[in-house]
Amino acid sequence: DVADLLNEFPADFDPQQLVGFLRAMPPRLYSIASSPLAHEGEVHLTVAAVRYKNKGRKRRGVASTHIADRLEKGSSINVFVENNEFFKLPADDAADIIMVGPGTGVAPFRGFVAERAERGASGKNWLFFGNPYFATDFLYQTEWLQHLKNGTLDRLDVAFSRDQDHKIYVQDRLQERGKLIFDRLENGAYFYVCGDKNRMAADVQKTLLAIVAKESGRGEDYAAEYLRTLKKQRRFLEDAY
Repeated sequence: DVADLLNEFPADFDPQQLVGFLRAMPPRLYSIASSPLAHEGEVHLTVAAVRYKNKGRKRRGVASTHIADRLEKGSSINVFVENNEFFKLPADDAADIIMVGPGTGVAPFRGFVAERAERGASGKNWLFFGNPYFATDFLYQTEWLQHLKNGTLDRLDVAFSRDQDHKIYVQDRLQERGKLIFDRLENGAYFYVCGDKNRMAADVQKTLLAIVAKESGRGEDYAAEYLRTLKKQRRFLEDAY
């Protein structure tokens, strides 16, 4: 960060000169984690506070720790809504959806499931969720279990990567459920991915290609074309960051 740069390459700036060299702080974009039908007049966010040490100094995420540590009840902050035109529920309430949202990537799917529950949608909702530890990282656990009990969540597959010697990720759970995933896609299901774009989203897409190639019995070229078709039909949708 800027402090590291100044420590490594000292320069004679006065504060105003330094500020003049810096770009304006960009906004932080968070997926909305609530349904307007379920929580009228409210918008919920799922924010992981960024905290770590580097070069002997504590680091904190600017926006995340501002929300977590500095805002008090009743405080206000400036926000804006950036419309994501395509990452939304299918218009057909009878369509099945498959959602892959590890970590804070689960945020929009909390809203999706709550929205479909309020609408009485008949389509099946299937969530894949992952995080390091079950005991501390199972975001919205009680809500998901209640949705399972109510039938508003059809299936829940979880992967807690560090609760055992070998790491298990959401893509491993996808591989295990390959046949059922392909069957639902063949029946018109929509497939959503939200979360880390650097590794998770790419790994999930590779896994889905492998599933289609295997379960269709028609190989990699067919799987690649199958995925392209899903994207054209807006039935494979990503919100990766």
